[in-house]
Amino acid sequence: MFIKKSISKHGDKTYVSHVLVESVLTPAGPRQKTICNLGKMDPGPKEDWLALAERIQAALGGQPSLFPDPRVERAVAKIRERQAKAAPVALEEAPSSETAVPDVVPVKTSGVKCQDLRKAGPLHVGHQMWQRLQMDSVLKAVGLSAPARQLTELMTLNRLVNPCSELAMVGWSRREAIDDILAVESETLNEDKFYRNMDKLHGHRMEIERELYAREKSLFNLEGSLVLYDLTNTYFEGQAVRNPKAKRGHSKEKRTDCKLVAMGLMLDADGFPIGHEVYAGNTIDGTTVKAMLDGLETRTGREGGATVVMDRGFASEDNLKLVRARHYDYLMAGFQNQRTPLLKDFEDLEGWEEIQPSAHKVPVQIKRLEKGDEVFLLCVSPARAEKERAIRERQEKKLVKDLEALTTAVAKALERGEPMEDKDLGERIGRLRERYPRAARYYEVERKDGLLAWTLKAELLARAVELDGAYFLRTSRKDMGPEEIWRTYIALTRIESAFRDLKGTLDMRPVYHQKEIRVETHIFLAVLAFHLQAVIERTLRDAGDHRSWETVREELSTHQVVTTLLPAADGRTLAIRRGSVPDRKVGEIYRHLDLDPEPMTPIRTWL
Repeated sequence: MFIKKSISKHGDKTYVSHVLVESVLTPAGPRQKTICNLGKMDPGPKEDWLALAERIQAALGGQPSLFPDPRVERAVAKIRERQAKAAPVALEEAPSSETAVPDVVPVKTSGVKCQDLRKAGPLHVGHQMWQRLQMDSVLKAVGLSAPARQLTELMTLNRLVNPCSELAMVGWSRREAIDDILAVESETLNEDKFYRNMDKLHGHRMEIERELYAREKSLFNLEGSLVLYDLTNTYFEGQAVRNPKAKRGHSKEKRTDCKLVAMGLMLDADGFPIGHEVYAGNTIDGTTVKAMLDGLETRTGREGGATVVMDRGFASEDNLKLVRARHYDYLMAGFQNQRTPLLKDFEDLEGWEEIQPSAHKVPVQIKRLEKGDEVFLLCVSPARAEKERAIRERQEKKLVKDLEALTTAVAKALERGEPMEDKDLGERIGRLRERYPRAARYYEVERKDGLLAWTLKAELLARAVELDGAYFLRTSRKDMGPEEIWRTYIALTRIESAFRDLKGTLDMRPVYHQKEIRVETHIFLAVLAFHLQAVIERTLRDAGDHRSWETVREELSTHQVVTTLLPAADGRTLAIRRGSVPDRKVGEIYRHLDLDPEPMTPIRTWL
């Protein structure tokens, strides 16, 4: 409550008066409500107006003053008279929740209670990032209604804050401050609404991703001249019989018992997602390069001019030609079996230099070579050599053990007069090769006289030992120096980190949906949440805070919205709903993100 000066003119005369007003929350936002006109009363110097308004408010609340003030008494009398005319009820009757709530109220402290606590911190941050990216206007532009836009934000923030299934999302929404922060009535939500909204959202992925990346590019001044691309997969719970993309393949999580769906993801050099595509679970990485370039051009409007960085799974000659034909440059690792022609270059001691990946990692030896229209970077990493050797030796032990068991099984079947069929034996050998790829390539397995025989390719294994820790990169960028090539390729670790966040922090796996469009929308919602995470982490880094969203989310969980019940001395109860005071660590996060620590407009009502 405060005092405001009012000036009006009638003809040549000017009239000055003062009114007592208060701020109230309306569906259209905060508004000023006139309590009463103080008429000709002189409120004194302007700097004393607030104190006078507080004394009037205290008097209205029944709090006596030690020093009576005639101005306060006249103002209270005017307000009581106005209230009596507006609603002729006895003054001692408890007023409704619409009655003005004074700032000063006598309270019985022994009866103060708190109720309806809801977690607010992570949701508040996610909502503010959603608004910072103007996501509502993005969704509106593709034709989504206001309720659909609201549900889409809620479902995206669920993946960012506490990811769960659509069924569990109903219960989650009633534990979070979504009513207060998002203005969503949690009691009206059910899983069917979420499912129907997924169907509405499907089909708009391309336009949304295009506009979203454009906004991030402008917001953070991103260059976009580097494109990181890789493929991952996630598994289904259930058989997913109605989804044609649910296939068995090589699971990144070793879930050989489940069907998979694959996702190709494009990031820029700063780790912001450019776009994604969903493929069948048995898709081979190298077959997706054309679709990736098509998607890149659709989302960015670019036609060539960028450098595409990919891992060795995409490094076929056909893909290299395709990338160049589309006027892009490439940087990728070569296949392991392509190292042999470079053996002499690896053995040559001239031209090597050492780089330090980081303060805590072993140095890497690198050497730059130009061959034809490409640049090759030879790399030798002692840490990688140790890792490759350990993996191969571990797989070799298991492979030999399984080969011995298979040899015994084939011999016993022959003794029984029931020799194992060539087809069955071939399938079992194929599974062993798939299970132990690092070791199986060095063993020759064949059938002789009905029995299984296997021998070690000693020369090939010896050559592999020589090349442990050795790999090479190839690029069409002749303008890049050796260290620049290596560090640019190492940027692929950002996409590996993105996959870990999508599957871990944002919990994209497993997929429970059966319908293809809902599977794709489930992944899309995780990618939208990753956009928000990328914005949060980049903003924090710019402020010198290098913590991950997962760590920050845990800190923010202490900030809540709560209703405090204050029993007034006159028998009424004042309910105040607002955010709790954030602790020092949470307050620091809000400062780094340049956010208001108050997650909602406080609401004060008489009960």
